[in-house]
Amino acid sequence: MIILDTSAVVALAQGHKTLNLLASNMARTPGEHLNIPSLCLMQAEADEENASRHALAYSSVAVDSLDTVASVGVGTMIRDGYGSPDTCHALYCALPRPEFTGMSILLTGNEGAYPPGVVTVDIDSPGMLGFY
Repeated sequence: MIILDTSAVVALAQGHKTLNLLASNMARTPGEHLNIPSLCLMQAEADEENASRHALAYSSVAVDSLDTVASVGVGTMIRDGYGSPDTCHALYCALPRPEFTGMSILLTGNEGAYPPGVVTVDIDSPGMLGFY
């Protein structure tokens, strides 16, 4: 599962070349999509006008809602000092889940915002799509 945090959503909305290519390619791959935690989408819209509209225009984008169980988990992470609400929701979405058994990859512009053990990829790294 590929997850976009707030910085990646803003970058996608601003026309980040690699993220746009990734979103376009995933739209042509059946069953594949980019997950955006709802609190990251909310914060991206607060930071950049129309960011949510631009991100949601891709058919490959799915929003991960903040349901009852997720809100308790995210609230606990915030209380325990793991970061802001949007960062904690992205972190929560990257945790193992029953409906997804693979490894989650968190695309971000701020790898330092996440604790060790979380697989993060900087959106500006040259190897993000396998190009070196």
